[in-house]
Amino acid sequence: MRVRKAQGTLVPAGGLGDTPRFKTSPLRLGEGNVGGEVRDSWNKAEGRGQGDGQSNMCGIVGYVGHQMAAPILLDGLARLEYRGYDSAGIAVLDYQGHVTVCKTPGKLTTLIESLNSHLPLGASGIGHTRWATHGRPNTVNAHPHLDCGKQVAVVHNGIVENYLELKEELKRSGHAFNSETDSEVIPHLIESLLAKEIPFEDAVREVAQLLRGAQAVVAMCAQEPGHLVAFRSGNAGGITVGYGEGEMFLASDLPAILPYTTRVAFLAPGEMVSVRREGARYHSFAGQEITKTPRRAPYSAVAIAKGGYRHFMLKEIMEQPDVIRRTLVGRISFDPPDVWLEDFPFNSAEIQDIHRVLLTGMGTSLHACQVGRLFIESLAGLPAESDNASELRYRDPILDRHTLVISVGQSGETADTLGAMETAAQLQARQITICNVEGSQATRMAHGTVGIGVGPEIGVASTKCLTGALVALCLLAAYLGKARGVLDSQRLGKVLQDLAAMPRLLSQVLDQGQHIEELAKKYFRYDHFLFLGRGINTPVAMEGALKLKEVSYIHAEGYAAGEMKHGPIALIDENMPVVVIAPRDHLYDKMCGNVEEVKARGGTVIALITQGDRELASKVDDTIEIPESPYLLSPIISVVPLQLLAYHIAVLRGCDVDQPRNLAKTVTVE
Repeated sequence: MRVRKAQGTLVPAGGLGDTPRFKTSPLRLGEGNVGGEVRDSWNKAEGRGQGDGQSNMCGIVGYVGHQMAAPILLDGLARLEYRGYDSAGIAVLDYQGHVTVCKTPGKLTTLIESLNSHLPLGASGIGHTRWATHGRPNTVNAHPHLDCGKQVAVVHNGIVENYLELKEELKRSGHAFNSETDSEVIPHLIESLLAKEIPFEDAVREVAQLLRGAQAVVAMCAQEPGHLVAFRSGNAGGITVGYGEGEMFLASDLPAILPYTTRVAFLAPGEMVSVRREGARYHSFAGQEITKTPRRAPYSAVAIAKGGYRHFMLKEIMEQPDVIRRTLVGRISFDPPDVWLEDFPFNSAEIQDIHRVLLTGMGTSLHACQVGRLFIESLAGLPAESDNASELRYRDPILDRHTLVISVGQSGETADTLGAMETAAQLQARQITICNVEGSQATRMAHGTVGIGVGPEIGVASTKCLTGALVALCLLAAYLGKARGVLDSQRLGKVLQDLAAMPRLLSQVLDQGQHIEELAKKYFRYDHFLFLGRGINTPVAMEGALKLKEVSYIHAEGYAAGEMKHGPIALIDENMPVVVIAPRDHLYDKMCGNVEEVKARGGTVIALITQGDRELASKVDDTIEIPESPYLLSPIISVVPLQLLAYHIAVLRGCDVDQPRNLAKTVTVE
């Protein structure tokens, strides 16, 4: 096994005959590659300039065939650069059965420079661009990762939630680890099964079932030349399988392989694929064979950007498990528990000097602020309030240097939020902005930014930006709590582990899409809805109502459930369905009381309930089950089925869900 590290001079690769060439001088998006076209189409759709709002998820490429693998891997990674990353690497199996790994921190050009035109030889390999989750961006933590015997190479997207316990067990068995990553447990687990003479493909299948959380993995073994095995568990990004003539391709995203083939198939969660140059075989994790027929991929950049979904809104809803990972990457450590916020502008003394926090935003971002208020109070131990930015700027707020103002936005260009920030600046308040667009006006006005970084959100009605904002607010609250000494290591670790579990739990919600679509068919003809929530889920009720009115044009109201008897109860009849957010938390009994009050007046109730809650299910008309989750993070889970319900109702009513009437993505006027 050979490992090459960064250094050297950029030299175009040569002497490769008819091997596909990749750009080396330098690699640029938009110069004849589909990744650039996709990004350009996103930017045009949002009215953005080049480079704004790119996403951060990792990229995977794999190849087996008759050509040199390295140029194809590097070219595929270049076409995924729009996704964002902080390190890159490839592993190639040569004709003598040796695995050569080349990886570097930094951009893909750094990796190409390190190769110095001497590309590793071989006709099968895997490549990866990584955005750090576990461990800082460096050569050791970059992918691909190897086992002890340097026979198994793995690239991985996602978070292995149980990696610490798996790592300890492997260490006790004699395995030695080189990196700080969770990903490295995967090749070692495969190695341990190969040592028991379990075939490579079966070993990967067993490992897939050992990992907790959502994963996308491609593995290569020196003992199985010309053979790649990939699997997808939950929503950790996709695995696309490309069919060529005597060659096969794997990628996390379609643009990476479109120059080579347009015949593709896709892995669903719980599926794996065994790829050789002559074709692919598909199985479930249980070993059951699956039949897939390759289909022709569209070459339209906009169609590619939609990822096969009918609308951007649905695509963006379905991306939310990835959104959470993107917002966490590079910011958390589990062992020991810690939170890092890039370029945080205030030192320890200045943080201690903060006496209160004010969160402000508009629309969906205001609902994020209302949840964020509870994060700040619970984790940072600071008094906090939330305020509508359009109102804040026209009253006389009591703000000073002891106040931290947290503004939340998507574009960073919303006029009312910028006006509120200007007021805060005039009163010398400290400011942090939560924003999805680096370099926007909000990021320039604030002292510091906690980026959401979830990629372009094309649908006008915000979905994934809300999820990203909630995670960013939780990280900010935890950071402040640790810095202030009110959040000990044990509780911080619990919060981070709970955040890391959110993608898996959210995937369980998204798996109910068909059930929610059936509910939409039952209710889409109603013209009025009431949404009720308590505690931290009150803003979720308000967001559910906002989403429904935005995309379906149905009149909907969101209320604190305790407020129902103070007016809204007069509206309840058989013509107004009531959606209640009622997970089994400390406010559950009170929500059950609200349900009884609605039913006593002839109302129809759709309830979001914790999985297995037969008690409340027996009292309501319809249910959407959500997995049990920590109270503080429950809005991340409970808001998503309401987004799906609004989407499906709007589609059934014939509405333009991506561009609803009278709405704009960025509100630049008051």
